Amino acid sequence: MVDYFQVEGLLSEEEKRFRDKVRRFVGEECMPLIATHFDRGTFPMELVPRMAEMGLFGLHVDGYGCAKSTHTIYGLICQELGRCDSGLRAMFSVQNSLVMYPIYAFGSEEQKSRWLPMMARGQAIGCFGLSEPDFGSNPSGMATQAVKQGDHYLLNGTKMWITGGSIASVALVWARIDDEIRGLLVEAGTPGFQANLIQRKFSYRTSPTSVLIFKDCKIPEKNLLPEAKGLKSVLSCLNYARYGVACGALGSAIACYEAAEIFARQREVFEKPIASYQLVQEKLVRMVLEITKAQLLTFHLSRLLDRHQARPPQISMAKLNNVREAMKVARTARDILGGRGILADHHVIRHLCDLEAVSTLEGTESIHTLIIGQDLTGISAFH
Repeated sequence: MVDYFQVEGLLSEEEKRFRDKVRRFVGEECMPLIATHFDRGTFPMELVPRMAEMGLFGLHVDGYGCAKSTHTIYGLICQELGRCDSGLRAMFSVQNSLVMYPIYAFGSEEQKSRWLPMMARGQAIGCFGLSEPDFGSNPSGMATQAVKQGDHYLLNGTKMWITGGSIASVALVWARIDDEIRGLLVEAGTPGFQANLIQRKFSYRTSPTSVLIFKDCKIPEKNLLPEAKGLKSVLSCLNYARYGVACGALGSAIACYEAAEIFARQREVFEKPIASYQLVQEKLVRMVLEITKAQLLTFHLSRLLDRHQARPPQISMAKLNNVREAMKVARTARDILGGRGILADHHVIRHLCDLEAVSTLEGTESIHTLIIGQDLTGISAFH
């Protein structure tokens, strides 16, 4: 495993044990089947019970059948799952950061008691309904609305690019209620609610990305999360999710580098392994350089999160850097592998394709650049 600056030595024994457990799971149970699911465009549902059994759901939750853990451990899990597949990492992140965490932080006791134990056991999967066809980077412009009618709300609108929407038992949907953004729980099968799988994706193929459609959908008043109010609530969830994306992208970069290094040592051209040529060595060095910088950035961010000292622009910087550099690493690895770089058996092409989607989700490079720019200058470029 790539660790040029000995980040391993900074981890506690508990962190190493949890990471190693997930690493074995990825190597023994995930990797053998993930290329087939990518080829078919399906999510490996057979892995969900094992993930629940390992205690991978509910890491931000204390109680309710969950074992709360550190942000460092959460990030290490994202890195290991990202080494396998971005769609698998996305399902893990959404379940933890975008559904279970807001139910725990903003939900009623009834909502927590009902959903969190089931989600911890993998018996219920959740999705996060925020982005819309016309509003992604600007969630404050959302058009989805819920109107109070007696003891229920009438929900109308469309959500797009929703990870896990077609396999979710419950959707945490953000909508306007009396000019305030609120969160509601919408159960699968509710009349007027459709979750349609987005087809013909060339990226994120294992992720069941969906369009959620609400037409006069009656939502009981008890399904409104009492404390999920305004963009501040939304962004608190996205902070954890963006950190998970940064860690997962680092895992993708590591996977691509390792595939390229192994190939470069074995592949011979002109009776010499290509790893002996200066051009190839320069590429390997450049890849490890960027991976190492991302490791150090991500590790320190994890410690800041554990101490409740991380600021959102710092999370933006990790997401921006790690995804951008992972894309470069994946392209370089594909080049080193030559023609074999497009074969599923070498896995690099999967990561390269998936990172195209990862570069957009949870905020584009441009959006995160402007977030950091505003933090540096005190001047908003958004308005």
